[in-house]
Amino acid sequence: MSFLKEIKYAYTSANIVEKIIYVNVFCFLIASIFKTLADTWLGLPPTFESLLAKPWTLISYGFTHLRMPHILSNLLVMYYIGNLFLSYMSVKHFVNFYFLGIIIGALGFIFYHEFLNTEFANQTPEILIGASAGVSAIFIGMVAKMPNYELKLRFIGSVKLWVLAVIWLGLNLLQLANAYKGNAISHLSGATFGFIYMSQLKLGNDIGKWFEDLLNFFANLFKQKKSKSHLKTVYKSKRWKASDQEKPKQQKINEILDKISKSGYEKLSEEEKSYLFRHRKN
Repeated sequence: MSFLKEIKYAYTSANIVEKIIYVNVFCFLIASIFKTLADTWLGLPPTFESLLAKPWTLISYGFTHLRMPHILSNLLVMYYIGNLFLSYMSVKHFVNFYFLGIIIGALGFIFYHEFLNTEFANQTPEILIGASAGVSAIFIGMVAKMPNYELKLRFIGSVKLWVLAVIWLGLNLLQLANAYKGNAISHLSGATFGFIYMSQLKLGNDIGKWFEDLLNFFANLFKQKKSKSHLKTVYKSKRWKASDQEKPKQQKINEILDKISKSGYEKLSEEEKSYLFRHRKN
């Protein structure tokens, strides 16, 4: 098995937490080689006007890191807390927390620079990168769900989630004293969203369901286009050859295939679709 095949196998067999970690590592390697690419095209700019010019950065910044300590801290928390999350919540909820945490973190970052950053308005523009907002949403979400859960840490022992949350909160509040406080604003925005989302889930309200539905819509749209394209190719390119006893069947099938060729598979009646699939198997 080649090295690339081993990587592909590791990715396809991984759970959603591990897959997101792999994508972050890949983007880190690319950003390390092409630093200008990360700053200019992947990092989130600090204004709504700049975001409209590069809308993909609303998501891409959450997979981009430039410093080893930054990505290591994020991915370690992602691995332990993310897998804990999957033990009690669904994969779809994990995706909602992570991606919506990134989006809310981005909006908090831009809102700060657009409306609150008056003291340092003339400073060099701050570019936001890193998965911290998404990771924070998952982490604080789990704290909201089970604050007294004890996480066993090597060399430290068992620590309750709420204690880790207090430490994390304190570190981010200290960052608010810096001139460049947009990162802390982003982290706190993602964390706030995670707390609210989990609190609402406990009440039976899934405020992230719209995002899940949006992803499902595009996924189903892609599947339908792929399926129709495949059917048109298969039925347009193949004609049936049959014995004399099967000529009536062949004639009807060929008529259906001609209809697909002219009008498309979706124009077939349910009876024609059923007939075609029933006799294609024989």
